[in-house]
Amino acid sequence: MKALAALAALLASGSALAADAGARPLNWPAIYMFLAFVVFTLGITRWAALRTRSTADFYTAGGGLTGFQNGLAIAGDMISAASFLGISAMMFMNGYDGLLYALGVLAGWPIILFLIAERLRNLGRFTFADVVSYRLDQSPIRITAAFGTLTVALLYLVAQMVGAGKLIELLFGLSYLQAVLLVGVLMVCYVTFGGMLATTWVHMLATTWVQIIKAVLLLSGTSFMAFMVLRHFGFSTEAMFAAAASVHAKGTAIMAPGGLLSNPVDAISLGLGMMFGTAGLPHILMRFFTVSDAKEARKSVFYATGFIGYFYLLLIVVGFGSIVMVGTNPEFRDAAGAIIGGGNMVAVHLSHAVGGSLFLGFISAVAFATILAVVAGLALSGASAVSHDLYACVIRKGQASEREEIRVSRLATLGIGVLAVILGILFESQNIAFLSGLVLAIAASVNFPVLFLSMFWKGLTTRGAVAGSLAGLASAIALLVASPAVWVNVLHHEQALFPYANPALFSMTLAFSSAWLFSVTDRSERATRERGRYLAQFIRSMTGIGAAAASRH
Repeated sequence: MKALAALAALLASGSALAADAGARPLNWPAIYMFLAFVVFTLGITRWAALRTRSTADFYTAGGGLTGFQNGLAIAGDMISAASFLGISAMMFMNGYDGLLYALGVLAGWPIILFLIAERLRNLGRFTFADVVSYRLDQSPIRITAAFGTLTVALLYLVAQMVGAGKLIELLFGLSYLQAVLLVGVLMVCYVTFGGMLATTWVHMLATTWVQIIKAVLLLSGTSFMAFMVLRHFGFSTEAMFAAAASVHAKGTAIMAPGGLLSNPVDAISLGLGMMFGTAGLPHILMRFFTVSDAKEARKSVFYATGFIGYFYLLLIVVGFGSIVMVGTNPEFRDAAGAIIGGGNMVAVHLSHAVGGSLFLGFISAVAFATILAVVAGLALSGASAVSHDLYACVIRKGQASEREEIRVSRLATLGIGVLAVILGILFESQNIAFLSGLVLAIAASVNFPVLFLSMFWKGLTTRGAVAGSLAGLASAIALLVASPAVWVNVLHHEQALFPYANPALFSMTLAFSSAWLFSVTDRSERATRERGRYLAQFIRSMTGIGAAAASRH
C-alpha cells in the first residue's frame, strides 16, 4: 500500500509543479477521480498476483477461464488507446475514412475464429511459438519468434506511450516529455505489482482480471458518452452527421471514402495488415491458452467480436459527435486554435463536454489504466522473449536458474521501457491508430505467415519458417522506415523512398514466398522428419487429444 500511495504522490507532485509553473488551470475533481481509479486497478493487480499458485497460473491464468471471461479480457486488450483515442481522433479529422481502422481490426476476428482459435488452443500451452515449433526445431523457431515478439511489442508500446503521454499532459498540465517519462516509471511499478514472482513470463492471471474489469468500465463509459451525444441530437444519427458535415473544414467530403487513403494500394495494404496482423499479435494469441478447451476458445472469439464490434459502433457516434461538440467549442482549443493536448485527445474532451469534470476523470482513468495494463503486458512479453526464449532456452540450453531468468527479464524490461520512451517522444505528433496500424502490418508479416503455414501446410520446414519470419521482419521494418510516416515525418527528409504508408501487402507476400521457397527446396533429413510429424500434429489440432488441461482454482 505504501507503493500505491507513492504513485499517487508522484502524480500529485507533478501536478503541483505544473501549477506552480503557470500552466493551464488544473481540473482537480478529474485528477482526484483519476488517481483513485489508477490506485484501485493497481490494487486489483496486486490481489490477482497473490492468487498465483503455479506456473500455469502465471502463464495462462491456469487455463480455467470461461469463454465469456476470456472474450471480455481480449476486448480489454483490443479496445486500448489505439481504439478509444486514436480511432475517434481519425473520425474527428477524416470522418468516414476513420472507420477503416475500426473495420480492419474487426474483420480479423472471423479469421481467428474459423482458422486459428481451435488449433491454437489444442497445439499450444503458453505462447504461439509452442504451436509453430510443435513439429519443427525448437531453438531456431524460438529465436526468430523472440525477435518478432520483441519488435511487435516495442512498436505497439510506442502507440500506447503516445496515448498515455498525451493523456497525462492534458490532465496534469505537464510537458509531453515529463508525461512520457512518468508513464515509463508507472509501467515499471505496474510490472512490479503484477508479479514476476516465480518466473519471467506475462502475469496472465493478474492482467486478465484487470482487463475484464476495465473492459466493462470502458464499454459502459463509452456507451454513456454515445447516449449523451445522441441525446444532444435528438437521438437522430442523420442530424448528427448533417451537423458534423456543416461545421467540418472538409464539409460533406467527410461522409465519403478516399479522403484519408486515396491510393488503392495503400488501402489494400492497410486492410491486409489490420486483418491478419490481429491474428499475429503475441499478447492476443496467448489469451487462447487461458481457456479450458477449443470450444471455450471459439466462444472467446465470439464474445470478443461482439464486444469489440459494439465498441466500434459507439466510436462512430463519439467521433462524429466530437466534430460538433468539441470542434466548435473554444473551451477545448488553445490560443492558436488547435485542440488542447492534440487531436488524439478529442474523446477525452468529449467526456468533459457530456459529463463534466468527474466523468472526465473517470474516462481518463479508465483509458489510462487500460493503456498501462497493455503497456505492462507488452513489456513483459518482450522481456520474456529475451529472458526465456533467448537466454534460458538458447544461450543457457535450459540450464538457467529462476533467479538468472528474473534478473535478465528485469534488465530487458528496463531496456524496453527506455526504448519505448525514446520512440514515444519521436512519434509524438502521430495518430495513435495509425501507429497501431503499422504494428499490425509487422505482426501480419512476421508472425501470421509462419503460424498459419505451420498449422495448415505439411511442407513447412524449420528452414522455411525461419526464412519466412526473417524476410517478413526485415522487409516490414525496412519499408516502414522508408515510408512517408518515418522517412518524411520523423526523419524530415523531403521525399520518401517507399511511396506507400503501410508495408503489409509487400512484406506479407515476401514472408509467405520465402517460407514456401526455402521449405520446398529443403531436402535435408530433418525436413523429412518434420514433414512426417504433420499427421500427428493435425490429429491433435483437430481433436484436442493431448492438449494441456486447465488447472483448478
